[in-house]
This record gives sequence, structure tokens and C-alpha cells, in this order.
Amino acid sequence: MTGVPSAQELSGLYDRTRAELDSPKPNHNAVKTQLSQLKIALHNAQVELDPRFQLTKRSILEMGAEFSIKTGDIAAFERYIAQLEVFYYDHKHGLADSKVMYPLVGLNLLRLLSENLIADFHTTLERIDLAQLQSNPYIVHPVKLEQALMEGSYKKVWQARAEVPTPEYLFFMDILMATIRNEVASCAEKSYSSLPFDDAKSVLFFTSMDELLRFAQERRWAVSPSEKRITFPSTAENTRMFQGETIMKQTLAYARELERIV
Repeated sequence: MTGVPSAQELSGLYDRTRAELDSPKPNHNAVKTQLSQLKIALHNAQVELDPRFQLTKRSILEMGAEFSIKTGDIAAFERYIAQLEVFYYDHKHGLADSKVMYPLVGLNLLRLLSENLIADFHTTLERIDLAQLQSNPYIVHPVKLEQALMEGSYKKVWQARAEVPTPEYLFFMDILMATIRNEVASCAEKSYSSLPFDDAKSVLFFTSMDELLRFAQERRWAVSPSEKRITFPSTAENTRMFQGETIMKQTLAYARELERIV
């Protein structure tokens, strides 16, 4: 594609890239190359006054955001979302709402939560229609998640992982759960000298013992298979009463309750 691309040429390249991304075994290198070609074509095209170009441009940016999630490129996802804001919140170029607008907006809300950007999270919420905040499942999910985080109810956060409206949400949910696990682990180290395997697995929201043991190895905890117990490194802080002990006991109680429910 050389010179200024026509709307038909741009749409054709988009369709080929979309087909590759949607194939059972997409070639990610090919998709990445074609996305680069599309971005160059968009730069060369006169898109401002042509609704056909604007629709294709929005679709290309949305596909780029989707591809970024599939490849785990958070920085690229953030850039695509920033470019999509003009279509989603501002003048929209006279286009009808996109079918993937709220799934992508919801994903971005999860990204903000996973990065602890709470102020940006609420700024984004302010730009969303009230009706969507209350009823759209792609938006309701991160809103409820943020409420659970503010309450310190990690059990609800864990349960929310099983309630994602689309599998793509699991990418940021897993990042968020990893952050929570590390916070709980740090608190456990200061609150207890050791924990039984089952309690540690529950309080850290692991589904298998192998996951717990790998995590213990990463944090250099002492593991006793015969006693089925994990011992935390001895520090000055965990030899006395730690303020987080109450929180830890509550979290452990919640985890045991969840085990009984499941």
C-alpha cells in the first residue's frame, strides 16, 4: 500500500488482519506486522472528514487493543485506549457506539485497579453514562471489584475472578490477584511464625498445593513436607504483636469459609 490509501484499501487490510487474529491459531508476528502497516496507512490517510475512514480507524484501534491483551502488552493496550477515548467519550465523529466499547472500557478499568491507579479509575467512571454504570456487566464487574478492594474483602475479589463477563478480563484479574497474594504474604510473614499447608493455600487463594509450594519457593519460605507446614523467615517484627494480625485472622477465616462453600 503506497501513497494515500483509499477507504477500500484500508478496509481490505483491516479485514485481512482481523481474519488472521480471529483464526484458530493466529500468527501473532503477522498480526503485529499488519497492525504496523495499518497505523502507517492511518497516518497517511485523510481521515478527519470521512466517516468511513473514522469507522475503520476506530475498528483498527480496537483490534490493536484486543491484540495487546492477547500478547500481554499492557503499555500498548494503554496507548490504544488513549486513542480510542476520542471515539468513546468526546465527539465520536458521528459514529454509533461500538459493540466492543464497554468490554474495552471495562478492561481498562481493571488495568487501572491492577496498577492501583484509583484516582484515574474514578475519573474514567465519571465519563461513563450512569445507566451503563448500573447495568452494563462489563462495567459493573470492575466497579464491584473496586468496592471489594476498598473494603479489604479479598474473598470477594477472588470470587469475582469466576464471574468475569469475558475471558479477556482474566488477564488483569490474575495480575490483581498476584498483587493481593504478595500483600497477604507480607502480612502473614509479620503476623505468624508458620502456617499449615492448607491454611496457607486458602489464605493465599491458591487452587492447588503445587501453586503454593512454587510461591513458597519464590519467597524463600521454609517448607516441611513431613509437618505439612510453612515457616516464615524470622524477623524482629513477627516476634511481637503485629497490627496486621487481626486482618490476617479475618482473611484466614474468610478463606476457610470459602473452602467450605466450594
